[in-house]
Formats: sequence, structure tokens, C-alpha cells
Amino acid sequence: MAKSWQLEAKELTKDFGGLRAVNGLSFGIGHQEIVGLIGPNGSGKTTCINLIAGFYKPSSGQIFYKGQPIGGLPPWSRLTRRRPCMATKGTRRISR
Repeated sequence: MAKSWQLEAKELTKDFGGLRAVNGLSFGIGHQEIVGLIGPNGSGKTTCINLIAGFYKPSSGQIFYKGQPIGGLPPWSRLTRRRPCMATKGTRRISR
């Protein structure tokens, strides 16, 4: 029996002109799993997260949430209907 993934990517690729930022990335994350994405500067970590969140459209490949494709949905729809999310690191203080 195949594992049922909460979040799955299949052969994700993202090109920016002549630069390939993500090349054939595939992964699956199960229910209640906690995972990390690590790598050196320029390895495509942020691009991968932006693909999942919907800020970038993949050049090729597919993204699924609970078995349903989410690749064609805008970012706000992905967040409100299906609940994958992205937290950004903010360190700047707002002056008063």
C-alpha cells in the first residue's frame, strides 16, 4: 500500500531564464511529520518554499496537498482552503 502524503512534490523544476534554481525535486511529507530544508546559499531552498506556497509557478512538475493538485491555485487560496503555510523570519524593529 502506498503511503498517503499530506504534502508531496513530484519532479519540481524552476527555471529563471537560463538559470535552473530547482531541478527535479521530489519529496513527500506525512501527517504530523516535521521536516527541515537545509543547504548552502543559492541551492534553491527559498525557491522551493515559494513554489509550494504558490508565489512561483513551477517550470515543470506538480505539487499535491492531501492528494489534490494545488499547482494552479493562487497563494491566498492555498492558505485559506488547504492550510499549508510559510513563516518568514523578520528581524527589523519598527520604530515608534
